[in-house]
Amino acid sequence: MRIKKTKIEGLIVIEPKVFEDQRGYFFESYNEQSFRDAGIIQKFVQDNQSRSSYGVIRGLHMQYAPHAQAKLIRVLEGSVFDVAVDIRPGSATYGQWFGMELSAENRLQMLVPRGCCHGFSVLSEKATVFYKCDDLYHPENEAGIRYNDPDLGIDWKIPEKDIVVSEKDRLLPLLKNI
Repeated sequence: MRIKKTKIEGLIVIEPKVFEDQRGYFFESYNEQSFRDAGIIQKFVQDNQSRSSYGVIRGLHMQYAPHAQAKLIRVLEGSVFDVAVDIRPGSATYGQWFGMELSAENRLQMLVPRGCCHGFSVLSEKATVFYKCDDLYHPENEAGIRYNDPDLGIDWKIPEKDIVVSEKDRLLPLLKNI
């Protein structure tokens, strides 16, 4: 596997080693020892999966301490534009975001560290997103930032007329109000 660092400390992109032949392909999406050898020390305790249609934006979500979560995200079907926003107090990249396409085809994974909000937009007709979390879901620690916060200026790669967002996500606060 290849590890690529991003401008946000702890936010990394993982490219697995894929073995392909006439039968199809095989790769390890997670191997605790390989991850540890690469400096990824999270112990994952919960797996989540979602399926969404084109234009859906989910996020930007996170959990605060003491139940902050790191997330290891990959796409099983389709394609998404995956985004993480650093909201860790004192971080050199506070308020900055990083986004990239994750797809079943490119097989890339993104590790989002604790203290970052996460979200994605669906670029394909359907997309199935799978992610591992290093802490359990605790609704009392749930938080987020509105997907269209003008101070962030995230380009979700979806025309405004096609965006589908839950009411809960539409009501999330702006970064400057959290």
